[in-house]
Amino acid sequence: MSVLVYVEHAEGKFKKSTFEVVSYAKAIAQQLNTNLVALAIGNLSAEQLSNLGTYGAQKVLHVNDVQLGTFNAQAYTSILSDAAQKEGATVVVLANSFSGKGLAPRLAVRLKAGLASGVVALPTIQGTSLSVKRTAYSGKAFAHVKLSGAINVLALNANAFPVSEQQVSAEVISLASSAKPTDFKTSVKEIVRASDKISLPEADLVVSAGRGMKGPENWHLIEELAESLGAATACSKPVSDAGWRPHEEHVGQTGISVSPNLYIAVGISGAIQHLAGVSSSKTIVVINKDPEAPFFKVADYGIVGDAMEVVPQLTAAMKAYSQNG
Repeated sequence: MSVLVYVEHAEGKFKKSTFEVVSYAKAIAQQLNTNLVALAIGNLSAEQLSNLGTYGAQKVLHVNDVQLGTFNAQAYTSILSDAAQKEGATVVVLANSFSGKGLAPRLAVRLKAGLASGVVALPTIQGTSLSVKRTAYSGKAFAHVKLSGAINVLALNANAFPVSEQQVSAEVISLASSAKPTDFKTSVKEIVRASDKISLPEADLVVSAGRGMKGPENWHLIEELAESLGAATACSKPVSDAGWRPHEEHVGQTGISVSPNLYIAVGISGAIQHLAGVSSSKTIVVINKDPEAPFFKVADYGIVGDAMEVVPQLTAAMKAYSQNG
């Protein structure tokens, strides 16, 4: 019996979300009093792989093949399924990311396993079943789901579990790919990443703005504030629909769901569709000149004022703090 965790990477480097899922999987392994096995696919250095022991992985399986250089859901599912069965995994953990959302349901079907996606907390173990808390209704609510499969697949939301160092020695084992030729009927030719920007789904800090910014010509105020904080930028749906900002920055029910430690909403009224995408944020700060804006009802901190005046002052204060710190 073991817990298996799939570890994602971008161009040979692990992301923060990877260390979160390893830490989460290690905590489950400790609950079950069993070992944690990590599975990495693609071109990674021995140093990167062995570093997973820092977060609790006792064994690291590494599958590297020229065909696996870019993400392929079918091929990766075959490899994960094979590893889970060989390692006797009763729980498989993935990040609830773009890749994880493609892998988790396929893997659950392949293993005839229970599945919970959008998980935000450690499971409660009751005999042979797991009870887990997950997001529901596009992030507007939480559900407690009971899984009673012989194997259960959990997809963890970003920023839902803290990174925890365990400092164990990881045994790295190279494996041949178990993917079948039929897995490559559809393949990804290229993935284009915005390398100069912070990834919005994984960001710890997010500065988001709406129509209260009055026009795209004022967006430099948001970008300057985000830069001073080391934050990602986001926007409301009306802003992306108007062409002020690209659609990949749209946060909400029909856009990206985020769960940062700090979400600053500037000039956003707080419609329920937008709140659905940010409700799991740890701390929400709202800046709006309308004291009756619905967003204030869910805010931890609120500033009533004109964004054109408040944001530059906040940016100046952050820059001064950084220089003095």
